[in-house]
This record gives sequence, structure tokens and C-alpha cells, in this order.
Amino acid sequence: MRTHTKETQQSMTPRKALEFLKEGNQRFVNNLSYNRNLLQMVNETSAGQFPFAIVLSCIDSRTSSELIFDQGLGDIFSVRIAGNVLNDDILGSMEFACHVAGSKLVVVLGHSSCGAVKGACSHVEMGHLTALLEKIQPSVEIVEGKELGLSNADFEQEVATENVLYQMHDVLHRSSILRNLYKQGKIGIVGAMYSVETGEVEFLEEMFNEPAKAPALEMVA
Repeated sequence: MRTHTKETQQSMTPRKALEFLKEGNQRFVNNLSYNRNLLQMVNETSAGQFPFAIVLSCIDSRTSSELIFDQGLGDIFSVRIAGNVLNDDILGSMEFACHVAGSKLVVVLGHSSCGAVKGACSHVEMGHLTALLEKIQPSVEIVEGKELGLSNADFEQEVATENVLYQMHDVLHRSSILRNLYKQGKIGIVGAMYSVETGEVEFLEEMFNEPAKAPALEMVA
């Protein structure tokens, strides 16, 4: 498996970038991950990097994006924070990844059994963690408003899913740079959930602003 180059990155579409991640997760789940020469990749990326996607995920030790999507050195930017929430620094990193470094896809990746989500649902307050968990509260309130009558575990899972969608849409809401790239069709944005029980990634929502195809002309005899 070769390292991505400037040419392969530039020729890639946002939708193709997503296909790369989906195929990689299938390899991971089936224990068919590529046998990479990591030292060779170190050498190949020493002069520059051309990642095709940026993934915002949780700090949970089980959710390494490079592993679960079976990607090598230089393939993706990986941003990790408890609860996979946004802040200005993360948005700046996403803007760098897409506007400066040429990445084609933004992924917000949540996961099952998320400790940060459990803390937010229980309204935990502890030092600097308090402000971080407040970023998940909008999703807690959305699920509470649905009155689904869920068990604690199911409620937390519903909040984790809602949080992915909330943060995903907030990317375009808060960043004019990423919003313009999206409107131009230069990037896509997707939300996904990783199962720590199975290793599978479920893609929840996929947003691509692709130009509409002109209708085919009918031949007139």
C-alpha cells in the first residue's frame, strides 16, 4: 500500500475519500489490514504530507482512527478530544487540513460506551472537564425532549449519536472557510459511530454538495 501523494490527493473526490475509509474499516473488521512498511512510509512522508481526510474522534483508547480505518502514516489527520466535541482550536485544525493541506473529507466520529457522554448525561462537574461536558449538553437536551422512555444505557447511546450529528452540523455553522469549501463541492462532511464491541463503523449522515447532472437528452427519430 503506497503513501498518498500530492497527485493522488488532488485527484480524489470527497466521496472517494469516504469510500477509502469505508473500505478500510471493512478490512479492519475482517482482520485483513494491509501489511505496511512503516519505515518506508516514514521516508516517503519526510518531505511532506497529503492526507485525504480529517477525523475528529474521542480520546478513548479503543478508537484510534488510523487503526479502525486501516490507514497508514500520512493518510489522515486525526483530532482527538473527549466526547468528540468542537472548539475553536479544533475548527482551526480542520480549516488547516482542508484549506491549506488539501484534505477532502471531514469526519465526526463518536463511539459506543463513551465515558464523556455518560458524564454529560449524569451532569458531572469536575475541574476543566465541566466546560468540556457542557458542549455535549445540547445533545442531552435534544434526547430528553424526545421523551423516548429509554433505559440509561440506551439513552446514553442516543445522546452519543445525537452528539455526532450536532457537532457535524456545527462544523459548517461555525466555520465560514469550511462552509465555503463545502458549497464549492471541494469537501464533504460525514458523521459516524464506532462500535467498541464489534469494531464496525456505522455512517449516520453523509453530506456532499455535488453539482447536479444535466438530464440526458432523448434522441428524436
